[in-house]
Amino acid sequence: MLSKTQITKTKTTDLKVKLFRGFSDHSRMSILNALRSGALTVNEIVEATGLSQSNVSNHLSCLRCCDLVVRQQQGRFVYYQLSDERIAQLLDLADDILADVAKGVNECSRYNNKEGG
Repeated sequence: MLSKTQITKTKTTDLKVKLFRGFSDHSRMSILNALRSGALTVNEIVEATGLSQSNVSNHLSCLRCCDLVVRQQQGRFVYYQLSDERIAQLLDLADDILADVAKGVNECSRYNNKEGG
């Protein structure tokens, strides 16, 4: 893991791009939004998002790998939750920003509507 002092300005920019690329996937954003309310099992995430179980499991693996989501075993159940409350705050801030700029974002022809674009 990189220490804060080891990260150069360019590296910080690269990491921010990678972080936001992770947020730009519809399935991952749906999962993160579902987890804003607290810890959920895979089945609860499937129910909340409408995604398939395999899709949820695949994206949870990615989100865990990036340290955005953590898992906790409680008896026979595994719960997933946001790793840091600031992730929920970032999503809340995005909601606030969208309240003011949603029309422009929606109409922007320079953003590709396809994932990864």
